[in-house]
Amino acid sequence: MTAAAGARHGTGRMLIVDDEEINRLILANLFEGEFEIEEAADGQEALEALLAAPGGYAAVLLDVMMPRVDGLEVLRRLEPTGFLRRTPVFLITAERGNDVMREAYELGVMDFIGKPIVPYVVTRRVLAVVELFEARKRLSLTVEDQRVQLLERAERIIELNRGMIESLSTAIEFRDGESGLHVRRIHDITRTILLETPFGEGLSEEDVDDIALASIMHDVGKIAIPDAILCKPGRLTAEEFEVMKTHTTQGADLLARIPQMRSLGAYRYAVDIARHHHERWDGRGYPDGLVGDENSVWAQVVGLADVYDALTNKRVYKAAFTREESLRMICEGECGTFNPRLLECFLEIEPAIARLYEGAGEEEQR
Repeated sequence: MTAAAGARHGTGRMLIVDDEEINRLILANLFEGEFEIEEAADGQEALEALLAAPGGYAAVLLDVMMPRVDGLEVLRRLEPTGFLRRTPVFLITAERGNDVMREAYELGVMDFIGKPIVPYVVTRRVLAVVELFEARKRLSLTVEDQRVQLLERAERIIELNRGMIESLSTAIEFRDGESGLHVRRIHDITRTILLETPFGEGLSEEDVDDIALASIMHDVGKIAIPDAILCKPGRLTAEEFEVMKTHTTQGADLLARIPQMRSLGAYRYAVDIARHHHERWDGRGYPDGLVGDENSVWAQVVGLADVYDALTNKRVYKAAFTREESLRMICEGECGTFNPRLLECFLEIEPAIARLYEGAGEEEQR
């Protein structure tokens, strides 16, 4: 293959493929002011060049009748690569039989250059098509750049929303005498159960991410509970406990009244979880007394995660139980009954969940 550079306008390289040197010379003279010219004497040379640099050419002028590999065979081999959708290919031929033209167009050739070559016709056709392709590429790059910018902006908005949700939930935890790590642990436990066990079957990873984010807001209704009850160091009276129980309905109502929440994928999960994370498998939970699978999978998971975290960590009203004692209490129903299948899945991965707590004490001291 030979190459010759002229005073081109920087629009790229052109490959001229013809077994007749005189034809290559004529075409090179026509376009050397516009392109960096490369030449190939047959289809095999052309394929080697094009496949080595599939995005490196602005146009290809391809003869039909050549030894070894002819022009149509070159098109056939290029067609599966998508090359002809990205780069205009012009077929050079003195023969314009219907079969040749039909197959060439079906394979993606842009136009035909007839022999003998008429210079002003060829240059006009080729340059117009190349400019069209270049304009389409520029437009495609602009659209892609705008798409990336929109995605980045959306991600920033999502992160801002997530940050606001985490801040609100953490503020409520501080008010409850917690460090704020509780909501983060509930998020991690929920996500682990749904991703790592069969209990999350049927949920996409995006669903799981939304549910984990929604779990952060499970106790948002505590904002409406008086400090005297919320922060009481001892056991609540029956009347006080009835007030405390309203944090479920208060939380669901609060989330439903924030219009900006409705645009979040986590919204429908958040309202349900806030209301139902204290429901129990036997129907003895609150506020609605749901039985079994009347309660959603995500609310069941968050309910178990909440109990596990509450038992294994110190609260204003109690000391922390050991991990072993916490598991015994959960399995024996001392904190209400849970879905047996959920419990089975939870116990399988509880060692991994316990590792989430490693170093938590140090983080709480910071």
